[in-house]
Amino acid sequence: MDNFYLVLAYLVIGFGLRRLPAMPENSGIVLNIYVLYVALPALILKNVPLLQFSAELLIPALTPWLLLLAVVATVLMLSKVFNWSRDVTGALLIVLPLGNTSFLGFPMTQALFGSSAMPYAVVYDQVGSFIALATYVTVVAAIYSPQVSKPTISSIAIKIISFPSFIALVAGLLLRDISFPPLADALINNLAATLVPVVMIAVGFQLSFRFSKSEISPLISALIIKLLMMPLLAWAIWRSFGQSGLAVDISIFQAAMPPMISAGAIAIMAGLAPRLVSGIIGLGILIGLVSLPVVFWLLR
Repeated sequence: MDNFYLVLAYLVIGFGLRRLPAMPENSGIVLNIYVLYVALPALILKNVPLLQFSAELLIPALTPWLLLLAVVATVLMLSKVFNWSRDVTGALLIVLPLGNTSFLGFPMTQALFGSSAMPYAVVYDQVGSFIALATYVTVVAAIYSPQVSKPTISSIAIKIISFPSFIALVAGLLLRDISFPPLADALINNLAATLVPVVMIAVGFQLSFRFSKSEISPLISALIIKLLMMPLLAWAIWRSFGQSGLAVDISIFQAAMPPMISAGAIAIMAGLAPRLVSGIIGLGILIGLVSLPVVFWLLR
């Protein structure tokens, strides 16, 4: 639970900083630029060497990708029904499929399920959330970013290969078997550790509980999809295949995590409905304080 309280503290700090006259209006944007170009690539470089997979861990490995397909289809359908703008649709496609499966997921899994559940949580995060962050999110951000008026294959390709997280992923894979010097390793670890505090302070700085009428339907839809539909769908998928046990329980629990902070930072930096994204992340975390223990109780 300590990580929950830390996240709340960062949100409060950011929310309070916005009230200081000395803080420039674009402080949230500046913080997100730092996250996108420094902290997030460092986190990717740190985690690439940890990627491992075995056949017996297929359930937590497949679950996030199956849910991603379902969420994408749901968002695109709702976008047509509610006539959401292009930037709102892009923001939800980035923020909703991925959960906060490491910073919140790992300690919550350890605390509630015990150490025997951790391998399943790690696979869900590394094979699912982490790879999707560096690939799927990059593609969606390149396609939906308003900075590209009429996306072409070449413009999207350029954006993808020049995206900091993608560059870090390629570099990490190329350097996977190479040990970094101690100083470089310490630098990467220290920079990666700044991601959650900085981005949550940025979210708190931009957090608003006042939304326009056009933002109400995507906000409510996002919270329902992320915190209710995804764990229910994960449960339905594996129960329909007759699967049960700890691997299924952890996959459902990880699917119930609030939106991924890093994905939110990318959506904001891509200019995709920043106020809405901040609201989804902030409210998602607050609601998660109640919903996650409920999910755990239902699984026992």
